[in-house]
Amino acid sequence: MKKLNRSLSLTSAVAISIGGMLGSGIFVLPGIAAAKTGSSIWLAYLLAAVCILPAALSKSELATAMPSSGGTYVYIERTFGPIFGTIAGIGLWLSLLLKSSFALVGFGAYLTVLVSIDEGFTKYVALFFLFVILLLNIFGVKKVGKVQIIIVTISLLSLSTILIFGIPNVNQELLEPVFSNGNLGLVSTIAFVYISYAGVTKIAAIAGEIKNPSVNLPRAMMLSLVIMSIIYVSVAFVLVGNIPMNILGKDIKPIYTISNLLGGTYVGYAAALVGVITLVSMANSGVLAASRFPFAMAMDKLLPDFMSKIHSKYLTPVVTIILTCVVMGLVILFLDVEKIAKLASAFMVMMFVSVNASVIILRETATQWYNPPYKSPFYPYIQLFGIITGIALLILLGPLPLGAIALITVLGFLIYLRFGKKTARIGVLRKYGHRPALYLLYKKKRREKLNGKNGVKLNADFLDGEILDDAGVVVPLLGNETSPEMLVEIGAALNNKEKLQVANITEVPNQTFLEAMVDENPRINSLARRFSRLGQSKNIPIDFESLVTHNISDTIYELSDQTHCDWLVFGWNGRARTGILIHNPIGWLMTHINSNFALFKDKGVRHIGKVLIALRPGRNDKKVIEVADRICQFYGANFSLLRVVNEDISETELSNLETTSKELLSNTKSKAELLVMKSNDSIETIAITSASYDLLILGAPQKDSWTSVLFGTGKDRFTENAACSVLRLTIRNN
Repeated sequence: MKKLNRSLSLTSAVAISIGGMLGSGIFVLPGIAAAKTGSSIWLAYLLAAVCILPAALSKSELATAMPSSGGTYVYIERTFGPIFGTIAGIGLWLSLLLKSSFALVGFGAYLTVLVSIDEGFTKYVALFFLFVILLLNIFGVKKVGKVQIIIVTISLLSLSTILIFGIPNVNQELLEPVFSNGNLGLVSTIAFVYISYAGVTKIAAIAGEIKNPSVNLPRAMMLSLVIMSIIYVSVAFVLVGNIPMNILGKDIKPIYTISNLLGGTYVGYAAALVGVITLVSMANSGVLAASRFPFAMAMDKLLPDFMSKIHSKYLTPVVTIILTCVVMGLVILFLDVEKIAKLASAFMVMMFVSVNASVIILRETATQWYNPPYKSPFYPYIQLFGIITGIALLILLGPLPLGAIALITVLGFLIYLRFGKKTARIGVLRKYGHRPALYLLYKKKRREKLNGKNGVKLNADFLDGEILDDAGVVVPLLGNETSPEMLVEIGAALNNKEKLQVANITEVPNQTFLEAMVDENPRINSLARRFSRLGQSKNIPIDFESLVTHNISDTIYELSDQTHCDWLVFGWNGRARTGILIHNPIGWLMTHINSNFALFKDKGVRHIGKVLIALRPGRNDKKVIEVADRICQFYGANFSLLRVVNEDISETELSNLETTSKELLSNTKSKAELLVMKSNDSIETIAITSASYDLLILGAPQKDSWTSVLFGTGKDRFTENAACSVLRLTIRNN
């Protein structure tokens, strides 16, 4: 397989990222935005940068995990599935073409300074240059991309010059009022100028071509965001401090106006020329990027096949380039400048909200293939901040953008039903969705039907041997177990049948061919040797297989179904539930598989001689006692049943509890005792008591409240505070 040429340095990456932001956001937008909030426009730009920061950090993480994946569309499609991928692809396409249309409208305004053209014809001039851009993109003029670095340099030097001469001339009187429309005006302006920073994440689409992307990609995004924030804030301040608001508020060529004011006619002409070059370059790169989204969707079978057609000679996606430019032409003709900017911002906000959500879902599901070298700091708070502020900004943009988003959502769903429904891909959220998420986002189907379409059958080509069909216990190994041998021992202790199936499962992304991952590796050989030795020393019939899959949950489901097992035994990190509408793979399986579950939290104990059973408050589970007794017989251990009661419990209630508990212990074959402790802190009591034991066995918790289901509670506190290893049992009522 050919590797990407990692030739882009940090400096080049910063230049590309700045190039994605430098354009209409400063050459066209400030005047219109200033009319909405007054001289506080500089503050709106600053706060917009703060709101965009979570998306930049999230996209840095996603891009280092999937450096050759091609950007936001693929991140969202892989996380949420083809339905949301279709909606996201359309949203990204529209946001980029709208931003490019906005640049061309501004380009026309700057051109009128250099060429004698009536302002009423600027739209038609913009259409002419759009046609030129169309031809450039079809014929694949590669040198245009190299020229962009020069254009970025010229633009930065021009804006720096304006700052040098403009800041000393700021008129304090022009800075009043600071908030012409109050706090609401400021916040709505933040949403309006949000699109100015959209290009900060553009570099993520070519992350695979950056030297040392895990370090340089986040640095490039942060440096470019800081640089452009300083430029936007400073230039906006100079504009409102030098140009009266009654002029600035209607001006879509403010850089020309301030240059003409500070330096005279010829300086103004020079600024207009820089504006023309910068904006047409931005529009060209926007068409280049936007046209690739419908092309990628067509390649993924989410749009008609003819849209994936490429030019026979120039190898460019000619159909999607033409489609993009036609829609841009309609936007330029029929939408005013403010509506274009609002719609572009709205679609970009929606995409960045989805990017932040993608990081949360991919991290919380602990999907095996997601292992980014760079991880966003302050997780998940920075992502939650990005999601909440994004939703607030969408609301503040008004009914038109919200209506457009709703329309695109419906359109994307209909397109998916028409073209993408047959795709076999499903997103991580669909694989590991929490019940509320599945209910809200997908219509729940019968398991048999789901398996028929998306299930992962255990293909013999991807196995070392054959899966048993009569194993009592299946132990899936996902690669993060502290001691696989100890986990298998627990499985053997639970086993009522003769055989035990151990399966090492490796999950790879959909784009990776399973055949490429079948070859044995040292870790698999090591596990096979260790389990063989364990089986001989403990007289346990262990069958060990290794397999690769695109979907861990469906594969484990098939393992459970094919082996007809009674128990699935997993290594566990102690997480009770992840919340935010998602589970990790174990959580997903617990809602879909009929087998009993044992989750083992290994804390390094290697000899089990004393077992402590702590039933959850209010629970009397006879089956848990029976299973615990079986485990104790396997290890030759004795156990204690711990009941923690409130300190103010009545004597009658205490007597009834003791009687009931002794009845639970009456039929056990292992040596057992009852411990009753009075305490109002059951977690601390169990933690202190567990120090005298080797294994703590817990029953499943009671049903979660809707609050805990939606937002999660992090770790299981009983498990986290225990001083010994923990086994949590979930026993189905058959």
